[in-house]
Amino acid sequence: MLPRSNSLFHFTKSLDVLESILRDGFWPRYCAEDVRWLGLRDDEFLAFPMVCFCDIPISRIAEHVEFYGSYGLGMTREWAEKNTLNPVMYFSGQTPLLTAINTNAVRLLQLPEELKEPAKKDHRYVLAYSKPTRGAMLVSGKPLEKDFYQESEWRYVPAGKGITEYLKVAQFQDTEKLKIHNEATRESSLLKFAPTDVRYIFVPRDSDIPRIITFIQSEMDDYPAVDLKVLMSRVTSLESLTADV
Repeated sequence: MLPRSNSLFHFTKSLDVLESILRDGFWPRYCAEDVRWLGLRDDEFLAFPMVCFCDIPISRIAEHVEFYGSYGLGMTREWAEKNTLNPVMYFSGQTPLLTAINTNAVRLLQLPEELKEPAKKDHRYVLAYSKPTRGAMLVSGKPLEKDFYQESEWRYVPAGKGITEYLKVAQFQDTEKLKIHNEATRESSLLKFAPTDVRYIFVPRDSDIPRIITFIQSEMDDYPAVDLKVLMSRVTSLESLTADV
């Protein structure tokens, strides 16, 4: 069994995005997911609204940040569970479990109309927490093969009034339409946290630490001073961290 961290990590390529997360919370945005493993006739990718985390050990952080970015947060598992985050369900090929899910998808189409749409909604929500052990990500509009199982992914997938459950590729690649759908999740589904929920704040270099400290002092002063002092103590540079692991 692969070792796991007791924290859940989220990384981004931008310091501005990291600061916006600290100020406003995590913003669920639509992410295109490889659904070829489902055997659908018409779709290779569907986009679901989500925030993604991982619980890989810190000793494996370097390979993760190389792909996703060097700015990040490590959140407590207690916060994750309280906010309904859940590990992704991975599928390895055409297993009996996948057959059962696809069979149920066919059966729900035979339900009476008043039951069909709620059942389809529940089925799509399960799919938003599912992915193949290996598959493709859309990077700059092109598929890139990736070993998903190594990422030990957890997700937050919002569901509720005003949120479109998924987007087709054409909608996802339409910049204006994607912006509208992402703004809807921002309005209704920001994933909030308190300073005490944060175990790590990652920046790439020691020289990045003063800016994030200044940001915490100036932009997060609604919180008690003692909480902010602890939060500032969580700031860690990856260049220092990787030298010791």
